Amino acid sequence: MEWIGAGSLLAWLWLLLGQGFFWRTDVRLPDRRDPDRWPSVAVVVPARDEAAVLPASLPTLLAQKYPGRAEVFLIDDGSTDGTGALARELAVAGGGLPLTVASPGEPEPGWTGKLWAVRHGIALARERTAPEYLLLTDADIAHDPDSLRELVAAARSAGLDLVSQMARLRVATFWERLVVPAFVYFFGQLYPFRWVNRPGARTTAAAGGCVLLRRETAERAGVPEAIRHAVIDDVSLARAVRRAGGTVWLGLADRVTSVRPYPRLAELWRMVSRSAYAQLRHRPLLLLGTVLGLALVYLAPPAALLAGLAGGAPVVAALGGAAWAVMCGTYLPMLRYYRQPPWAAPLLPFTALLYLLMTVDSAVQHYRGRGAAWKGRTYGAP
Repeated sequence: MEWIGAGSLLAWLWLLLGQGFFWRTDVRLPDRRDPDRWPSVAVVVPARDEAAVLPASLPTLLAQKYPGRAEVFLIDDGSTDGTGALARELAVAGGGLPLTVASPGEPEPGWTGKLWAVRHGIALARERTAPEYLLLTDADIAHDPDSLRELVAAARSAGLDLVSQMARLRVATFWERLVVPAFVYFFGQLYPFRWVNRPGARTTAAAGGCVLLRRETAERAGVPEAIRHAVIDDVSLARAVRRAGGTVWLGLADRVTSVRPYPRLAELWRMVSRSAYAQLRHRPLLLLGTVLGLALVYLAPPAALLAGLAGGAPVVAALGGAAWAVMCGTYLPMLRYYRQPPWAAPLLPFTALLYLLMTVDSAVQHYRGRGAAWKGRTYGAP
């Protein structure tokens, strides 16, 4: 047990100092200034059965205080709950930016529904306004009135082709408080923002809820056609942009919020498990390595501490306790970002165990032929 505790502590010391300071939450929009001319923007919102959240999100897009030309395109992806009609009603009631609601029909073979809708929205925008930038944002994302202005100013000031912000997710119920901050923490550990933001970096990612993209770069990268089958479309989009020579920036949001509720563990479980095995490229060895890594990094420290205390092995207990303390320390900034109490940090091993089980369940569902299921569609089944 001693070598397990030592290995876990060494792993945490390396993560603390050698993984791009992933645990810090100060990566926000880069320094920016107002451009001499505000470029035109098309806001593309793919939406499938989003009537429950649309009243809290769409009006915030229509109310954007943007000095240039901007238009919103909501693409109704085969909704059965009146999403398109509700969007038109909200536009009439709220005014603001012009809104176009359209439906592309069922996706062609090889396309995910979301990217099929994005393709249709970009095509409409190109015909209507030929915008210089595209804001790709999900139907459950609410924006502060100056969100679009700040995104464009940051992109222009820093010469960025893609600017993406990880929306602040909802944390209202017990399970949301337990799982959501850890979700963002694990994402940052996998894709350290500082590494992503280095020019020409190999680590590349984006957060699909809020992506500002230069249209010329999108065309050069061949998106969304080049990623039409991607389940994890945001990371695939960022990689396509970087392959085409574009510059990518990713950080945490101050003005962008998800309004989608995940009140029960079952909803959070589906959110993670639907794409977890796809994140591992459906490779069993990567799954095995992930499970062992999660066990060593997150489960071994409390296990070593308790085993050392119970067995009268102070060295084992000290190693486990030290690793657990470093773990908690790296989690505190994310808890502060989500306005959660610091005493929640020691619960991270339990949350990591849930994520381990969600990942294994994702693989099981894949090999059962169910693929990634979302709103009545299944992708990636073998």
